[in-house]
Amino acid sequence: MIRVGVLGAAGRMGRTVCAAVAAAADMQLVAAVDPAAAGVTVADLIGDGDAGDAGAVTIAGSPDAFVSAGAEVGVDFTVLESARQNLARLAADGIHAVVGTTGFGAEDLEHIGGLFERSNCIIAPNFAISAVLMMYFAEKAAPLFESAEVIELHHDAKVDAPSGTAMMTAERMAAASGEWNPDPTRAELLPGARGGQGPAGIRVHSVRLAGLVAHQEVILGAQGQTLTLRADSYDRSSFMPGTLLAVRAVANRPGLTIGLEPLLGL
Repeated sequence: MIRVGVLGAAGRMGRTVCAAVAAAADMQLVAAVDPAAAGVTVADLIGDGDAGDAGAVTIAGSPDAFVSAGAEVGVDFTVLESARQNLARLAADGIHAVVGTTGFGAEDLEHIGGLFERSNCIIAPNFAISAVLMMYFAEKAAPLFESAEVIELHHDAKVDAPSGTAMMTAERMAAASGEWNPDPTRAELLPGARGGQGPAGIRVHSVRLAGLVAHQEVILGAQGQTLTLRADSYDRSSFMPGTLLAVRAVANRPGLTIGLEPLLGL
């Protein structure tokens, strides 16, 4: 049994992770942390039916609970500043980390990579298998097309834009091909109408709407043809197979691993 703790347990993703871990036959939810819900139980958060034996776990206010509970893996779906602090603590305590929090920059990743010497860390911009495959296919297609744009669509509570998935998609496409047609736009009637200019000039557009969860399109164009790649997550449960895959794999992935691709053999 893999002993798992969840950071950000009271958030929408945190609750979903708690339920997924509680339902996994090879995992045990031993700790949950969220200052906003300290003192309540996991059963209070996700219901007795989903909590099972983990229902009696009390939500703690700090990661101290991970050490006392003997957690082997910490799953972090919080916000950027909290995740930075959480990862430093997990690394210092020798606890593996699986991270779905987005917004890390290159300096963050370099710093985090240096922290995890006693334990390991997997950070993925997206844990949905469909999104991982979309990024992979976009990277493979990039050298065969002349133009490309990325459109990401998320729920109206997402605080960062563009999404980590969109940025990684553009970065991978730019690394695969730096030869893209220049943007023909000379005037924007509304500033920002053409989106943000990402790596290699690839335009990235962000949509925030109630009713959405997580969605992305990559549109590639060449003479007389286009290719559209789209991944849709209609429910947060779509991220759980990838999250549990990472929890199972992290002990055997020394140091820092970025993305699910290595775990999927891509």
